[in-house]
Amino acid sequence: MARYIFVTGGVVSSLGKGLSSASLAYLLQSRGYKVRLRKLDPYLNVDPGTMSPFQHGEVFVTDDGAETDLDLGHYERFSGVLAKKSDNITTGKIYNDVLRKERKGKYLGKTVQVIPHITDRIKEFIKNDSSKEDFVICEIGGIVGDIESLPFVEAIRQFANDIGKKNVLFIHLTLVPYLKSSDEIKTKPTQHSVKELRSIGIQPDIIICRTERPIPLEHRKKISLFCNVHIKNVIETVDVKTIYEAPISFSKEKLDLQVLNYFNLRSKKVVNLNPWKRITKIILKTKKQINIAIIGKYVELKDAYKSIDEALTHGGIENKVKINLVRIDSEKLKKNEIKSKLKGISGILIPGGFGKRGTDGKIEAIKYARKNKIPFLGICYGMQMAIIEFARNVLNLKKATSTEFNKNGLPVIGLINEWNKDGKVIKGTDKELGGTMRLGSYEAKLKENSMIKKIYGKKMIEERHRHRYEVNINFRDRFEKKGMIFSGLSPDDILPEIIELKNHPWFIGVQFHPEFKSRPLSPHPLFSSFIKASKNYK
Repeated sequence: MARYIFVTGGVVSSLGKGLSSASLAYLLQSRGYKVRLRKLDPYLNVDPGTMSPFQHGEVFVTDDGAETDLDLGHYERFSGVLAKKSDNITTGKIYNDVLRKERKGKYLGKTVQVIPHITDRIKEFIKNDSSKEDFVICEIGGIVGDIESLPFVEAIRQFANDIGKKNVLFIHLTLVPYLKSSDEIKTKPTQHSVKELRSIGIQPDIIICRTERPIPLEHRKKISLFCNVHIKNVIETVDVKTIYEAPISFSKEKLDLQVLNYFNLRSKKVVNLNPWKRITKIILKTKKQINIAIIGKYVELKDAYKSIDEALTHGGIENKVKINLVRIDSEKLKKNEIKSKLKGISGILIPGGFGKRGTDGKIEAIKYARKNKIPFLGICYGMQMAIIEFARNVLNLKKATSTEFNKNGLPVIGLINEWNKDGKVIKGTDKELGGTMRLGSYEAKLKENSMIKKIYGKKMIEERHRHRYEVNINFRDRFEKKGMIFSGLSPDDILPEIIELKNHPWFIGVQFHPEFKSRPLSPHPLFSSFIKASKNYK
């Protein structure tokens, strides 16, 4: 039977519950145990797919086509365990399931209530599809005290009673602030947060204290006393210079050993932190630096392109170079500013996105990269903008556009009507926005003697997609005659997956999202190659 670890947060959000959960997962795996990670989000959206990145950051996509919280990206990058649709649930999904059952009369005429019907459905999700794991780590979104999270907290309280408290561990992550004016570390917010949690019926077994300075022993004792937690289980996590120090930090604090002690388990293996020490050293000590421009609409929010940021860092690790990310708002990028804005840039990346806003700036930046031989990587929407730029400025098709934002132009980019998935035909639509795109892992075959085939080193690849518009295959011959090669296609030769320029040192566009499969310990080959080319750019 699996053991369950529930991670809650207190005081403020964005303290790093996802990163803490992911680090713990890696440490437990290193100890010889099988781990699964899950995220329970308290918002009413069915998933983050229709939310602006300004609201919720990046939408992470799984192999099986789920649009999920960005924390699942942390889980995959640290643990290597592939997330599934069954690993992310929201209040919206929970209520949707319960109300559909009610409409079908599944509750036999009973009054449908938060307790027991909503909490029972949450407990079903927690336990579903997790029989083979030694540990299931469940992160509860938001913080204790939020109205939205109350059903989830109540559900995990019940869950502990249902399967026995000896099989459940509660971890509470809180902020221990430092007040510069009085030169004091304050434990009171943590005390109040734990008090709030206990008032709902949950006593934390381990408290993780997020802090910018080491917590003195007397302060730890105070937290231990007032929060009714053993001093060994008051774990501090001091702010790190890179997130990849987190497993090292938690190992020093013996978080994984305290978890095993709680469950009366022994370590099967010795934890190997050398890979994390190696990449941390490269990130922090490497003197060689290059500037990579990310040109998009959501650059003001760092989490909007979280996986891309990390994948570029991974490429830097592989090439032993530090990556300085230069974020440029494509909506504010004017034609006459391109040269000055991109001065000192060694590589240009255009990420995914939706809608017309900011397209002019992206197209001008792509033109500059093409003409000045600057390494360029276009991802999803970025590839589509590269197609439009080439069509307008090289093929002289001035009305070339996407039907996503212009129905009257020449549609070099258009809505996908249908596509194949595991032998089944799936219909595309723009009538509903949520969950109706080409989502999840799809195969692509690579062209012989192409740059992309050399990068991957194989004929067939599988990558994750999230789009409803596609490059029009009917223009392929016209593009290839002028030097833009369609070097990757879907197995049925209908959907263009990858484009590259013949007479350019490194210019590639991909319809998929390679950043979702990059790992710090195994960087994605496309990002490694892009950074290598950027490193050599002069």
